[in-house]
Amino acid sequence: MNEVIKNMLTRVSVRGFKSDMIPSETLELILEAGKSAPTGRNKQAPIIIAVTSKELRDKISKKNAEIMGTDTDPFYGAPVILIVLADKSVPTYIYDGTLVMENLMLSAHSLGIGSCWIHRAKEEFECDFGKEILSSLGIEGDYEGIGHVALGYAKDELPEPKKRKSNYVYYVK
Repeated sequence: MNEVIKNMLTRVSVRGFKSDMIPSETLELILEAGKSAPTGRNKQAPIIIAVTSKELRDKISKKNAEIMGTDTDPFYGAPVILIVLADKSVPTYIYDGTLVMENLMLSAHSLGIGSCWIHRAKEEFECDFGKEILSSLGIEGDYEGIGHVALGYAKDELPEPKKRKSNYVYYVK
């Protein structure tokens, strides 16, 4: 079977990570794949914030948990968080950011790195907390948080992918 399709069919969300950091070369490959996602009219609306600082990672986790209404780590202990945001002035920004998310997760899986899409980036970056992060990085513009990709080595063996519903595809011949 084609390796790209095999990765698409076997990728699952990881909800338990080891604390081991991903090698920087591996992270760079994952980020390159994310940057290679197609975007509407090649406007490249998304940006990626790669968080490997434990201090910032823990602050983001705390804020995300607060938004979710819990006190547990929404990133399941992942040592790396990739935050995808996109420029709202581009009409396809949500779709573009979503494609970046998918490329990040598929490339991670192909390299033996677990991933999980974590929501609430929109809420994080609409409030002062997120705006301060952007400002501290010198990022200007009207960005909306699309999502986070929690990355790391899976703590446990990966489960089998769930079966897909029977009425997923309708053929018109």
